[in-house]
Amino acid sequence: MPGQQVPDAPRADEPPAHDSRTREEPTPHTSQEPATGAPATRPARALAAWPAVPLLAALALWGYAVRHTDVSALDDYGLVGALHPAFWAGLAVLTAGFWFTVRDPRRRSRWPLAHVLGLLVMERATQALLYPTPLYAWAWKHDAVVDHLLTSGGLQDADRLGDMAVYDQWPGFFAAQAALVRLLGVDNAAMYMAWWPLVSSVLLLLPLLLIYRTFTTDRRLIWTAVWLFCVANWVGQDYFSPQSVAFALHLGVLAVVLRRYSSRTSGSSGPSGSSASSGSDGPKGLDGPDGRGGVRQGQAVWAVLLSLLVVAVVVSHQLTPGMLVVTLLALALTRRHRDWLPLVTTVVIFLAWCLTAALPFLSAAMPDMIRSVGDVGANVETGYGTTPTGAGAVAMSWAARLLSGSVLLLALAGVLRQRVLRRRAFPLLLLAAAPLPMFVASSYGSEMIFRVLMFMLPGAAFFAAAALLPRVRASAAEAADAAARDTERPSGPSHRRFALPSFPLPSFSPPSPPRLRYGAWLAPLVLLAGTLAFVPSYSGKDRINYFPPREVALVQRLFDQAPDGSLVVAANRNYPLAYEQYWRVDHYWFLDDDRRHVDEIVRDPAGVLARDMAAVDAPARAYFLLTQGQTANSEMNGQLNEAQLRHVRESVAGSPRFERVAENSAGVLYVLKPAS
Repeated sequence: MPGQQVPDAPRADEPPAHDSRTREEPTPHTSQEPATGAPATRPARALAAWPAVPLLAALALWGYAVRHTDVSALDDYGLVGALHPAFWAGLAVLTAGFWFTVRDPRRRSRWPLAHVLGLLVMERATQALLYPTPLYAWAWKHDAVVDHLLTSGGLQDADRLGDMAVYDQWPGFFAAQAALVRLLGVDNAAMYMAWWPLVSSVLLLLPLLLIYRTFTTDRRLIWTAVWLFCVANWVGQDYFSPQSVAFALHLGVLAVVLRRYSSRTSGSSGPSGSSASSGSDGPKGLDGPDGRGGVRQGQAVWAVLLSLLVVAVVVSHQLTPGMLVVTLLALALTRRHRDWLPLVTTVVIFLAWCLTAALPFLSAAMPDMIRSVGDVGANVETGYGTTPTGAGAVAMSWAARLLSGSVLLLALAGVLRQRVLRRRAFPLLLLAAAPLPMFVASSYGSEMIFRVLMFMLPGAAFFAAAALLPRVRASAAEAADAAARDTERPSGPSHRRFALPSFPLPSFSPPSPPRLRYGAWLAPLVLLAGTLAFVPSYSGKDRINYFPPREVALVQRLFDQAPDGSLVVAANRNYPLAYEQYWRVDHYWFLDDDRRHVDEIVRDPAGVLARDMAAVDAPARAYFLLTQGQTANSEMNGQLNEAQLRHVRESVAGSPRFERVAENSAGVLYVLKPAS
């Protein structure tokens, strides 16, 4: 009855701050069913489904672009130079559709979700459809580790520490993939790892949404933050790797901690602080043994879940647990999250693994790790092998830098502009700042700067989204408090509040979209620029990362005939199957040596390489492999240029000490003849 109606607490898909928290009774010109219970009119149903139009149009343009894109001859601009123009038009249509959908308070959250999923498909599935073989030499390397587990049934012993030791000491990801290969009944992980970027990116959505919904019910802010996270996550750690899964688990741990281990949320059913009438986790003030038992049971369940997530992170990746520890430490130092259980649990599990299973690797690597502490220059150094070379490589590198820099600047603007978020979402500020100390703790093979950016991104994307929006609504906790105050008033028609339509229209006309304020056009343009910038940042080096089938076939022929104990010599490790059968075949990449030895090879390639390869004893053989993937990596990263690599190839081809085994348009394979 009307006199008994009580205003509901706001939800994530309700109108923004200038509207009432209490939902208005359906009016004849809304997309909901009329109050009489009669079915909605056809125009109303069509209006409710209009967000599908830009989404389907964008996917149609994307499908057309994929069918008309040729990747057989990539240049230094990677996929950017090969994509059909319809792809860029599709991204623009999708971004516009997302922006006007998420800004319209009458649209449900399923439409922003559909647009985000469409974005991930266009971003992460394009390469899987265009390239007939998986990208990234590192993905092929991880496939080799899975293959080793499948063939040998176990890991290498601690006395065989080497280039692959780190994978034997942190085997969680590879053991899970070996089980998945057997479950799917496929030959190896290469059968599906091209689709892993899409899968791993979708896995991030749930913990991201849980984290963001902890601090706001404003769906504009939530979904814009998710969109910015997707377009700014260009660092390439979503491929078939332990990091991709460990990062999702990392966000899962943070979601549990932020929602269940907070002074505002302890003993509540959710982040808003409202008590649940049933469930395992009730309010702190319950009387009687049953209430206290329910609280203890709920706490035990969340502690077990937290421990399982932490264990999965610790056994899968060596860096992510460190990032998790510093983030949980930062949260524990705040009054709102001063619960030390998550931090202590993580530290104990991390140390237990490091002092047992990972101890052989850490004992050997610890001196170098200690020397690298404070070496900030190693994270930003340029020089031999670390400098983008060529107009395309430089342009793609700057696109990535500008994208990350713009998101960080937007985050700073959001912090300064949205005062309510500085208070209510302060833990997200800590999430963005906590990884920074890791920048001086280690260079992590000159990759720490990229990992720090990635771990900062969940918090940075939230505040960057706030900079693109007008004043956001209060947090979930504040909204629930306001709703609770409303429920304390006497119920009745005189106390019901109604939100008047901003643009009154006749009943036969569809409602107009929300009016944009002056200058609001700038926000969607910024969002579009970031969306377009993702492509060169993420796919601009595909000339390095893509290996055509001819190159795969050439390398596969090498391993099909190489006897145990053989040596493979190559310019660098950027080729498919580079670590294939690493437990029985050795590898040597001469561009990894110091520059003086590389200069010796350039002066006399055949002579110096033959000397370096001569120590292999029969029946093992020494092979020299040069492929287009190695050439692309060397040229674009400032190692050896095209003329120098051609000189190396011609010198080996003309030497009587080498015999050509195989050759095609993607590379050439030689074997060192036995000494007479």
